[in-house]
Amino acid sequence: MNIALVVAGGTGSRMQSGRRKQYLELQGVPVVVMTLRVFDASALINRIVLVVPEDDLSYCRDDLIAKAGFTKPVELVAGGRTRQGSVLNGLQAMAAADDDLVVIHDAVRPFLQASELAACIETAAETGACILALKAFDTLKKTGPDGRISTTLDRKSVWLAQTPQVFRYGKIHAAHVRAKQAGIEVTDDAALLEMADQPVSLVPGSRQNIKITTPEDLALAVAIASLNSTGRNR
Repeated sequence: MNIALVVAGGTGSRMQSGRRKQYLELQGVPVVVMTLRVFDASALINRIVLVVPEDDLSYCRDDLIAKAGFTKPVELVAGGRTRQGSVLNGLQAMAAADDDLVVIHDAVRPFLQASELAACIETAAETGACILALKAFDTLKKTGPDGRISTTLDRKSVWLAQTPQVFRYGKIHAAHVRAKQAGIEVTDDAALLEMADQPVSLVPGSRQNIKITTPEDLALAVAIASLNSTGRNR
């Protein structure tokens, strides 16, 4: 079984908006609904679990999901204090089998392509863990404590992590439980397996698969949505 775990627990403080970023609209559609549509439309996904702030459970159930016309049920779970806590809440709520694949995805990445999702699932089915990532295209600088450049990194071996990140349920659930017990906080789920010296594969993503976090991201998302809509209408 392949289970999509869509994480929408953020407060959206960097968006400088009166609404949480996952509920902002692109072409009249809330971002989180646009993201969920990718998984709802995929024959590879058997279940969808959506993690949202506890205060938003009723709104998401009654105003978003009920009106979105999804063909698959969306299971709602209350989020935690951090993204990592929200993922763990979702993992524990789904009670999946160890061999099931969990597709963890940011709710504010609405432009995931079906081919990218399929590639991640296929690779994770073979290796147990896989993430979507974008090869670095800018020159990368590393700084020291004084803020000055200490070295230039070789971008040939550097990738920018994206989501989805796909794992065997048993692997990622155990990794999150260990991290909670040890008080470890990371910025993405794959890092928890890396810390345990467990291999994580990657497949190339695209520059369209942006994470909408700031007003500048939202402006870019509007442009991408318009471009994609124009392409579909040709």
